[in-house]
Amino acid sequence: MKQNNIWKTWEICWIIFATLIILATSLYWKDNLVGIIAALTGIWCVILTGKGKISSFYFGTINTILYAVVAWKARYWGEVMLNLIYYLPTNFIGIYLWKKNLNTETEEVKKEKLTLKSSIIIYSLLIVSTFAYSFILKMLRGTLPFVDSMSTVFSVFAQILCIKRCREQWILWIIVDVVTVFMWIYAFIQGTGDFATILMWSIYLVNAILMLVKWVKETEKK
Repeated sequence: MKQNNIWKTWEICWIIFATLIILATSLYWKDNLVGIIAALTGIWCVILTGKGKISSFYFGTINTILYAVVAWKARYWGEVMLNLIYYLPTNFIGIYLWKKNLNTETEEVKKEKLTLKSSIIIYSLLIVSTFAYSFILKMLRGTLPFVDSMSTVFSVFAQILCIKRCREQWILWIIVDVVTVFMWIYAFIQGTGDFATILMWSIYLVNAILMLVKWVKETEKK
């Protein structure tokens, strides 16, 4: 009997609360439909990822396409390329690999943690890649090139760790979310972004903190 497959009360409350907040504030600010749907599918994706559900990648596929449209209007080229060239295909890779590593009792993915050596290598590559990509975005005259680069590069590595089912992904997502909230607040002030996107990333941030705690507890039980 798959008793562990039942959602906890706080998880149900969290996904309902996040959905209602997105809808209420988006309607108040009269955001466009693309931005609202992108925000909703985005929060469902990250919450289901934290839960370890394969369905997160299905919502993630919809989100990557719509969010790329939103980012295009704000001239965040790094975000556009990240979503269409990277996230879109890796969603399908994630579906395949997660299906091979499911806990048959809970129907949630098996969670892992990095070794110290792997962590040092990854964090070193992050720093080098961030500076290198920022120069490319600066040449393209993108908005906030270094910040855009940091968000993009950290997202690339975080997605790899997500596919590999590593708890350290949430540390990177927290950094990505903080940086990206700043980016979209700037875009909103400049008139090229919408409030739904700011709120979406703020919810991502809270979710990443919650899921880091959840995944640490679960991996430490092994």
